[in-house]
Amino acid sequence: MKKSLLILIIFAIFSTLTPSYARTHGTDGEVSGKSVGAAALSLFIWPGIGQAVNKNEKKKNITHAVLGLTGIFRIWSCYDALVDRKGGVWENRI
Repeated sequence: MKKSLLILIIFAIFSTLTPSYARTHGTDGEVSGKSVGAAALSLFIWPGIGQAVNKNEKKKNITHAVLGLTGIFRIWSCYDALVDRKGGVWENRI
């Protein structure tokens, strides 16, 4: 439990250091308690769950869940849920 919490805190710190020009298409929402929980669900349970918690479109939830079969996509989905990003690339799915 401590290790998971430490990883989540480190990830949160690094996400604040991300330069604004590194963002992709879409608009970021606010980082809130809900989005932190959604990010944890996307990282530890399955990508797509965090998108559903943040009330994204169904096609985005399904795309994140299917691409979650690749291990690296969990990290992107976690970030996407953390900043509660709406829209994105590939017809607002990623």
